[in-house]
Amino acid sequence: MSEIRNCKNCLKNYEIRDEDFLFYDKVSSASEGKNFLIPSPSFCPDCRRQRRLAFRNERRLYRRECDLCKHKIISIYSPNNFYKVYCSSCWWSDKWDQLQYGREFDFNKSFFEQFCELIKFAPRPALHVINNENCDYVNQCGYSKGCYLSYNCDYSENCFYCTNVIRSKDCLDLLDAENCELCASGVALENCYKTVNCFNCKNCHDIYFCRDLIGCADCFFCINLRNKKFCFKNEQLTKEEYERRVAEIKLNKFTDYQNCSEEILKFWLKYPHKYAEIVQSENSSGDYLTNCRNSFYCFNSFKDQDVAYCTTLSNCKDTYDFDIGGYDCELCYEMCSSGVQNYHCLFGANYWGSCSEVLYSDIMFKDSFCFGCIALRNKNFCILNKQYSRSEYEQLVPKIIGHMQKEGEWGEFFPISISPFTYNETVAQEYFSLTKDEALNKGYKWKDEEINERPIYTKVDVPEFIGDVSDDIVREILTCESCGKNYKIIPQELKFYREMNLPIPRKCPDCRHKERIALRNPRKLWKRNCMKCGVGIETTLLWKN
Repeated sequence: MSEIRNCKNCLKNYEIRDEDFLFYDKVSSASEGKNFLIPSPSFCPDCRRQRRLAFRNERRLYRRECDLCKHKIISIYSPNNFYKVYCSSCWWSDKWDQLQYGREFDFNKSFFEQFCELIKFAPRPALHVINNENCDYVNQCGYSKGCYLSYNCDYSENCFYCTNVIRSKDCLDLLDAENCELCASGVALENCYKTVNCFNCKNCHDIYFCRDLIGCADCFFCINLRNKKFCFKNEQLTKEEYERRVAEIKLNKFTDYQNCSEEILKFWLKYPHKYAEIVQSENSSGDYLTNCRNSFYCFNSFKDQDVAYCTTLSNCKDTYDFDIGGYDCELCYEMCSSGVQNYHCLFGANYWGSCSEVLYSDIMFKDSFCFGCIALRNKNFCILNKQYSRSEYEQLVPKIIGHMQKEGEWGEFFPISISPFTYNETVAQEYFSLTKDEALNKGYKWKDEEINERPIYTKVDVPEFIGDVSDDIVREILTCESCGKNYKIIPQELKFYREMNLPIPRKCPDCRHKERIALRNPRKLWKRNCMKCGVGIETTLLWKN
């Protein structure tokens, strides 16, 4: 029977459904022994997600030194922290022993206390990247080429300032895109070519400042169209009339481009919006779900079955509370930033792939039957990075779980206070924003701006028209008109603006990213009534009306 409980963190009520209880039993029974029973969560779904995302630094990059080879590197760990950080080539090499940091479990200390101590010694990879080419300034990226300041991007080429982009090429300033090319400043795009400032469009090309278009081409300032061509502000025009109207707008001029960006938000408000993007899915709730079945309170997911409280998953089954990653995983619970084909992995971050029966660990690759480990590859039967025989492991793990049950730790994800990142470095700050005082009062770490991060405040007069911009701009330091921090235009970026005939931006990449995040639906559902027929719906909010 479903229960209403009070969240231990935010003190708000939340529901544990009948289906949830069945899942906790199922994920528990996959392991042997009664001590493995997974209790129902004490945090509400949103607080659980916040806690997991606080272990993912996606965008903050620093210059520092590899602690093994001593070469200068780019890392997600600042140079003044106490963690041991190796460059990618050193971390993946055999130059160090993964088990040399192993330790006995101390039953006089809590598990989280001992895991926190291990975090300080086990080497961590500077960046979470794999098989990239000419992608020095990226993170959470794989199998990509020529990308710059892009995050969580896979199988992409020449993408700049993008986040959550897959199989795309020659794109800039995108958030959530797949199979796109020559697209600029967009959110939620799929199979699109040559788009500018578009939101939630599929199978389109040559569209500008459009929203919710499918199968359209040569459209400007349009919304909610299907298979249309030569439309301007939802008005059907001839090819000649459309080209004349568009030519009157000088998108290569910064002022005109900015005016269009502001006007389109007001124009979109005049039209109805779909309650959620749920396509070919059965018995599912959330947003941006495709070919899902029995997916509850999920977002940005594809081909998932019997999952709940998850974001950014693909082809997963019987999985709860999993954020970002999770391709072809099964029976996973309370996971973040993890990869492909993980089976029955619980309470962890950065399980990069092919792991099974791994619990309460971080940065694992092709490991099985590990508990409380950090930075292991191809290992079995390890606890706190110490090697055991199978029988020793099976005898010790139930005792540790019993100890965690007494300490109130079993069934809870790692506390935010032991994250290797400060709260404002992580994705949690994007979705659950806190002030410095709020974070510190909760016991979370915070990173103040350092001296070498302060802006230079150089004044550069950027021409209004892209045609008037000289090659010298790539040697200049620009100042963001929003936050005041400095940023640069790289040569590849300048080439993109010229080819697309778009002006140089006046805001830094981080501020542009924040603007895109603000456009995307919050990953939260509200009960409302359809404004057309009155039926009850669960929907996300785009704007406060």
